[in-house]
Amino acid sequence: MRTLTRGMKLVVASHNKGKVWEIDQLIAPYGLAAVSAGQLGLREPEETEPTFEGNARLKALAAATGSGLPALADDSGLEVDCLGGAPGIFSARWAGPQKDFGVAMEKVAHEITARHGWTSPGPRANFISVLCLAWPGGQTQTFEGKVYGRLVWPPRGGNGFGYDPMFVPDGYDQTFGEMEPAGKYAISHRTRAFDAFRKAVLGDLSAQPVMPNADRDAAGLHAAAANISTRDELKTFVRHLSADLERRGQPRVDLGTLMVALEDSVAEESTEPRWRTLAKALLAATEAKRS
Repeated sequence: MRTLTRGMKLVVASHNKGKVWEIDQLIAPYGLAAVSAGQLGLREPEETEPTFEGNARLKALAAATGSGLPALADDSGLEVDCLGGAPGIFSARWAGPQKDFGVAMEKVAHEITARHGWTSPGPRANFISVLCLAWPGGQTQTFEGKVYGRLVWPPRGGNGFGYDPMFVPDGYDQTFGEMEPAGKYAISHRTRAFDAFRKAVLGDLSAQPVMPNADRDAAGLHAAAANISTRDELKTFVRHLSADLERRGQPRVDLGTLMVALEDSVAEESTEPRWRTLAKALLAATEAKRS
């Protein structure tokens, strides 16, 4: 079985900034340099396989072949017991072309209601992540992680992204959307898949502390802004943005006033969720002020 070594470059086979950032947080302590498929201008293949494993393999192979580098792909989603495992591999597609997971969560809630599935303490569900490591020669290895829990409605919390605000993991009272990131990542499906990946292909590499870095902080803010779907997520983003400005010793910006002005100026015909458009505009405005 081939292994990765410190200093190797690894392509994260995704154009989703949130997913790329999350995977980068997992691999950075092991000295692996991540570059996204989007940064390399690689096309995203259509996900035509009927399983998470098949789609992860398809994406990883496309990125490895196109880049000449080892590539890591993730295919993940939410599986709801009373919906027969739906949305499953269609989890992202339930969010529609705008990737609006506020819409996707409402669809899940509606489907559960139609099946009389809102029983106490909530319908059973799980998140699943399958990671696939592919090499340019065509070899692949896959690793699976799951976290089980129940769903709540209405959604709660502004952390995370996707279906996080409606998922309560077993043994906890908070949704993934209410948990601080460190708490979520300690038990998440992607972390569990990565743990299997780590044991199989990172050999004797040990994790090293990753020092604070302004570029990494900025990348995290851009990743968060790109995946916002709800007002609560925007509120959380504004808190993190304010904290980032304070860490940098930048002049304070009246974000509340700025948000009102931006909300009035955002075009109704925006092709993405309104809160996401606002987050990107806020980030751009503060970056322009810093420069």
